Amino acid sequence: MTATTTITKTKEISIDELWESTAISERIFNPESIAHLPTAAQLYLNHAIVPGAKLASAVRLWMHGEIKLGQKWYHFTGEEVICWNRGMMWWATTWMQGLPIWGADSVVDGMSEVQRKMLGLFTVMEASGAGVTRSGKGRMQGESVWLPSVLCNPDLAWTEMDTEHVRANFTALGEQAELVLGVDRFGGLKRVKFLLWSNPEGREHQYVDFGGVVEANGTFGDYTIPTQLRLGWFFDSERFESEGEFFRCRIDNAIYR
Repeated sequence: MTATTTITKTKEISIDELWESTAISERIFNPESIAHLPTAAQLYLNHAIVPGAKLASAVRLWMHGEIKLGQKWYHFTGEEVICWNRGMMWWATTWMQGLPIWGADSVVDGMSEVQRKMLGLFTVMEASGAGVTRSGKGRMQGESVWLPSVLCNPDLAWTEMDTEHVRANFTALGEQAELVLGVDRFGGLKRVKFLLWSNPEGREHQYVDFGGVVEANGTFGDYTIPTQLRLGWFFDSERFESEGEFFRCRIDNAIYR
């Protein structure tokens, strides 16, 4: 099954088309090009990318895990494409009371949409608009940890917080981003935190701390990325464990171009 999302009133794009639209990169990762960065940033990027690897501008991921809806956890399987110059698409299938619920989140070419359909046919939730687009852009910025090559771009501003934490400020898809990474002594990612536009408490939309714990990293080709994560709202507060966490995933495979 291939997910399709409307990005304008007249044009549709599939997850396959988004992936195929990305030109294969010819830029090469040279560790010397990041020698001026804070130590934690250097450790992370050198751990995440093999020297001499092509600096990919897109990643395609296959995943499974659990998502919390209400007070219950449900199994899901999903696929995602992040194309740094255009946006991202994620689709997943979960099951509630034996019925499949198909969902898709996308922000492509400046347009965003969220859809949920029962049996793949009956719409049970649909959202679009400026707020959804802002949220989708923020999500893609945070998920750059699955495409660490883009964090080598020279327009990022890195700030050392302490020996294990570093902050990256940058712009992607026209939105400002602030990404905080926690790494171990080898550069493996342990934590990720960023701001996401939403209203998890049902109040006025605002930027809310989002992030989570990286429980495992894995290598796919020339890239080492988080492969087991627990994510949610109010990260770095007591509320994360009790009410914020709602997404647990494992990456089964990843390919780059």
